[in-house]
Amino acid sequence: MSDSNSFTSHFIELRSRLLNSLIFIFIVFIFSYIFAEQIYNFLVEPYANAVKDDQNSRRLIFTALHETFITYIKVAFFTAILLGSPVLLIQIYKFIAPGLYKNEKNALLPYLISTPILFLLGVLLVYYLIMPLAIKFFLSFETLGSNTSLPIQLEAKVNEYLSLIMRLIFAFGISFQLPILLNLLAKIGVVNSDYLKKRRRYVIVIIFALAAILTPPDPITQVGLAIPLLLLYELSIFTVRFSEKKRESENLKDA
Repeated sequence: MSDSNSFTSHFIELRSRLLNSLIFIFIVFIFSYIFAEQIYNFLVEPYANAVKDDQNSRRLIFTALHETFITYIKVAFFTAILLGSPVLLIQIYKFIAPGLYKNEKNALLPYLISTPILFLLGVLLVYYLIMPLAIKFFLSFETLGSNTSLPIQLEAKVNEYLSLIMRLIFAFGISFQLPILLNLLAKIGVVNSDYLKKRRRYVIVIIFALAAILTPPDPITQVGLAIPLLLLYELSIFTVRFSEKKRESENLKDA
């Protein structure tokens, strides 16, 4: 087979796999929109649990006629991307797998498995810890008012709340891919464990700056993202060093 025919067949296969992934994401989007209210109720549960013992009557409001409809569209799109990403990764892996040796496939497979697991850990951290703490933090700025001042009370908007939690889920989920990124860079020789150890002080500053950019301007979510990332960085140093020792032992056996 000529190079041009080979390139064309590979391009057709890649297009087919990407198209299948997009079709799957679109189907998930349709079903997600049908069940958008149930997904919305799930996403709003951290807020509901955080204020359930509050003496004030809490609610989420919308101020535009189309706001709830747009919110449901966002929820459906968010769910479709979240559930469709693993399928897209699998399709990409199936595309490149035939060109890999067995040892390369075995080396790549752990990263393929770890990616959604780490993303899920980031999502769980946001849903069960960060959001409840952040909501209570923001509610602490409410005031009852007095004879000379009006009370300050939260009237959270549906769209703004959903945008916040979805933004945090993606921010934490993507940030939790740090060990995978560093291990891949180590495999191709860009970094090593000694390099990561020596750059630790700079990485701490970068992580806190990144947390400040990706999260709202409050200490709860910023520290809540920065500390797990620092722990994941330390874990990355350990795993990179472990891989280096494994390669060294294999080289000694082959020598």
